Amino acid sequence: MRAPLCLLACDDARDLATAVAAQLGVPLTASRDAWFACGEGKHVIDANVRGNDVYVFQSAVVPGSDRSVYDRLTMLLHAVDAARCADADRVTVILPYLPGSRQDKRKANVREGVSTGLFARLFQAAGVSMVVTVQPHEESMIGCFDPRYTVFEGLAITHAFGRYFADQGIQPDVVASTDLGGLEMARVVAQHLRAGIVALSKERDYSRPNLVAGTQVIGDVAGRSVLVVDDMVDTAGSLVSAAHALWAAGATDLTVAGAHLLLSGPAWDRLHGLAGEAAKRGFTFQLVGTTGIHHRDPPPWYRAFPIEPLLAGVIRSVNARGSVRAVEN
Repeated sequence: MRAPLCLLACDDARDLATAVAAQLGVPLTASRDAWFACGEGKHVIDANVRGNDVYVFQSAVVPGSDRSVYDRLTMLLHAVDAARCADADRVTVILPYLPGSRQDKRKANVREGVSTGLFARLFQAAGVSMVVTVQPHEESMIGCFDPRYTVFEGLAITHAFGRYFADQGIQPDVVASTDLGGLEMARVVAQHLRAGIVALSKERDYSRPNLVAGTQVIGDVAGRSVLVVDDMVDTAGSLVSAAHALWAAGATDLTVAGAHLLLSGPAWDRLHGLAGEAAKRGFTFQLVGTTGIHHRDPPPWYRAFPIEPLLAGVIRSVNARGSVRAVEN
């Protein structure tokens, strides 16, 4: 064992951290966010954590919250700093969705920063020993972290997703990726379900955020039910384009699964529209997202996939100097 295990939670991640703590059989250490009237904040630890192996939970995206992603990221840094100032032995950040993970490179405009690298430097400067996130948008972001200071662990949930779909009786004829870069994720899930695989090729206009110009289906989906897997769904524009392309190619029932269902702006309206369109066609529509982002009062066609057992297994393994890859599989 590295040191005594200690779990801390920023307020926005308290439900997630409590569920993980129950899996581990350890209590959450008493701590709290404190916000001042001017918008500044701090994190206060109300217990002794000296010499402990500390794991700090934060949820970057909280639907319905008045605070921004950057507010929560800053509060996470406050919590890390509080643990370091309290002489914790190690501090690991548990952040299921990593802010800036889509901003790992410059697209068309060279006069812009690389947010993934910026946040990596912030974590390193704060004294974070390890960052644990789920299904990172790009595996290459590990190169933004200097392992001498901060180790980056991006957990793949494809095997866990595949087992979940099988247990829930979700048995599509084919599994589709939302773009060519997601084919590996689709392939692993398809293997678990013994299903075929197709690809979707989307054309983006990078001068305008969240815009998909069109989608092409690569493979045969005529008369087949489809499971679309993706790491992230934000405004659902890509999803709407994909669904229409699949139905135009003859697909039937549609299930969409995402590791990070951000569902910003018009997303829910678009999803309700897809559900209604599927019903008119005589097909079913389902949406599956992880509990890394909690959506209150979801519609009946939404299912939540629990990632708490995976996170608990990773913490247990890291604290015992075990293998993270073994937990994923």
